[in-house]
Amino acid sequence: MDGQWYDADAGPLVRPYAMTGGRTKPGPHGVRFDLIALVVVDPEGTDAAAESLLGPEHRALLGLCRSETQSVAELAADADLPVGVVRVLLGDLLEGGHVKVRRPVPPAQLPDERILREVIEGLRAL
Repeated sequence: MDGQWYDADAGPLVRPYAMTGGRTKPGPHGVRFDLIALVVVDPEGTDAAAESLLGPEHRALLGLCRSETQSVAELAADADLPVGVVRVLLGDLLEGGHVKVRRPVPPAQLPDERILREVIEGLRAL
């Protein structure tokens, strides 16, 4: 009995390469999605007819992005898919105009910590 699997115990039945059609890189342009890149549904790009032609994994990612802006890493965790698969699927969605990807603010463009501390101290003085 210990060697047999039953339903959910067997794990996913569809292999990752089947979800991506054997592809390992997103899109023909070779777009690279950082783990912290932010993905949001493009309100102008969503069309119910076009969305119905997408695979179930694509639709699941769109559903996750509709609720809130999420990073690539969060999408992979929430969809319970490998990050490589999510990157390929997001490449498809990006090319189809379903999503937009925003890069996070680079640390060099963030305000200096000293300035933030001065602002906090000024607020506390009020």
